[in-house]
Amino acid sequence: MKHRLLSLFSGCGGMDIGFTGNFTCLKKSVNKKLHSDWIQSESENWVKLKPTQFETVFANDIRPDAKSAWVSYFEKENSGANEIYHLSSIVDLVKQARNEKFEFPKNIDIVTGGFPCQDFSVAGKRLGFNSQKSHLGKKLETDEPSVESRGQLYMWMRDVVTLTSPKIFIAENVKGLTNLEDAKEIIEHDFSEAGNGGYLVVSAKVLNASNYGVPQGRERVIFFGFNKVSLTERALEELSKSEISEEFSPYPKETHSKINKGLLPLVTCADAFIELEEPEKSSDGSQQIYSKAKYMGRHCQGQTEVKLDDVGPTIRSEHHGNIEFRRLSFEHGGCHDKELNIGLTERRLTVRECARIQTFPDDYQFILPKTENNVSVSSSDAYKIIGNAVPCVLAYNIAKNIESKWNLYFGEEK
Repeated sequence: MKHRLLSLFSGCGGMDIGFTGNFTCLKKSVNKKLHSDWIQSESENWVKLKPTQFETVFANDIRPDAKSAWVSYFEKENSGANEIYHLSSIVDLVKQARNEKFEFPKNIDIVTGGFPCQDFSVAGKRLGFNSQKSHLGKKLETDEPSVESRGQLYMWMRDVVTLTSPKIFIAENVKGLTNLEDAKEIIEHDFSEAGNGGYLVVSAKVLNASNYGVPQGRERVIFFGFNKVSLTERALEELSKSEISEEFSPYPKETHSKINKGLLPLVTCADAFIELEEPEKSSDGSQQIYSKAKYMGRHCQGQTEVKLDDVGPTIRSEHHGNIEFRRLSFEHGGCHDKELNIGLTERRLTVRECARIQTFPDDYQFILPKTENNVSVSSSDAYKIIGNAVPCVLAYNIAKNIESKWNLYFGEEK
């Protein structure tokens, strides 16, 4: 039996793809010595990952372009994908549920959500809980802190946990949250009050996606909360410890490393870009499109080229066209001599290259024409929703670890 998953702040579905599995990724992203049982099929450079025991029964976001992309991908497996995805603010959904005008699905086993990170990111103004943006992304009418602000939307995720009583919830945010005063501790405390104090929240930990086969130095803090009533007696005891044993830890073991010779080497940009043709030769709409923003000098953000022999940069949502360069010219300090010497020109990363760095499968299309809801996904939208996503392969690592320990935690068959 599948475990029913309720997805919040779903965006274009990086977390959902990882948690449901059944997608293709680079063979180098999977450590076969540790996880050969993850592989459904393989070719020279790629593997198809097995489906997990999780199924997404509810998803939501406020971005129409994110929904269009999500539905376009998931409707291939589920004709009801459009009905699963609710284009609405979590604040409005919770309010409607409290007034009995809306009902979340029943029998939810797991809630996931990457609550908005802009107010905690070191790349932003770092207003944190005092965000000046509303839950709809617009400027607040008052300067007073509000529980409906973008910086406090995790509280509404907590309310969904209270309303649905899952066995476990998983929340994700930027690493910058951990060094913004005592934000991490406040969020852990607030999450622990879900269900009238019925959840055990383990100490949040920062994971670097590159240590899990993602060709990107992306660091994210992950929060886990467990329903105390659902836990076995031993699991409750073990998860309550300040140092949780590997046997019970909800955090997956690293599979790749730059320094640990016992693990696989990090996946690089060169690995990620394998088999991709240049935009003018590609038949893939997501590979044909890239930002035409001109080189502005190294004093500006996003003016460096990717290092092919290293992991990629963190794919940013808010880059205003200044996504990093796939290749700089000699004039601007480009280092990819072989490519430049055969006449390849300076350009920024394509949408597909960013998606590869985020480990989205190639059958996920980001450049979409207008849908039945008259919503299209343009290149700028595509960059944004890719940058907002959780890397699919990182999410798969988290999902498979939880799946493997489900019986330990809850005393049920996996």
